[in-house]
Amino acid sequence: MTAPLLAVRGVKTYYGKIVALRGVDVDVADGEIVTLIGANGAGKSTLMMTIFGNPRAREGSIVFDGRDITRLPTHEIARLRIAQAPEGRRIFSRMTVLENLQMGAIVAGDADFATDCQKVFKLFPRLEQRLHQRGGTLSGGEQQMLAIARALMARPRLLLLDEPSLGLAPMIVRQIFDAIRELNRVEKLTVFLVEQNAFHALKLAHRGYVMVNGVITMSGTGKELLERPEVKSAYLEGGRQEVEAAP
Repeated sequence: MTAPLLAVRGVKTYYGKIVALRGVDVDVADGEIVTLIGANGAGKSTLMMTIFGNPRAREGSIVFDGRDITRLPTHEIARLRIAQAPEGRRIFSRMTVLENLQMGAIVAGDADFATDCQKVFKLFPRLEQRLHQRGGTLSGGEQQMLAIARALMARPRLLLLDEPSLGLAPMIVRQIFDAIRELNRVEKLTVFLVEQNAFHALKLAHRGYVMVNGVITMSGTGKELLERPEVKSAYLEGGRQEVEAAP
């Protein structure tokens, strides 16, 4: 079996004395879309940030493309062509759209900057229309598009997306999920997606994981998880109970 592009093994992460991740195992194969679902506070965003080196995993290992990155500083992880669109967008609000894209391209260099811009404008035409507008004046949906586009300017092999649909109108959510699907289909981009919108995420993903209180309790293909009654009741039908480990 081919080794996964990203392998998380036994990762434990703490905030002070509080255990946020309790021995997490996750695999993401090259060319896959993998989603992680779970309730608020389950530890999903913590896993994303731990992969990127902040906070640091206290136990376990994170291996990317055969290299152990568990102890690497965040800027060195970025140079390995891992890019992140974090929860809450976190664009540079006082910079223009163009300047945000330039910041994203620092890792990749500027040799293909114009070509890469055209690729993200094809995905998100509205950004080209707002090119010289400050990021902070964009709508929520436009800011999310910019956060993803900025990450793509790094030419990543692995894109980490944290709650890309949060707080957005359904039409914008569809556009963003369509863009993720297109990136994977055309560019073969590997995507690890954290998402509360379980239905959209599992329909999009090749495989998925369910996290409860810092522990992976279930995994399977997106289709399998969509059909699991525990997942339906907890995440697809308005229920709030946690999904325990499958028997």
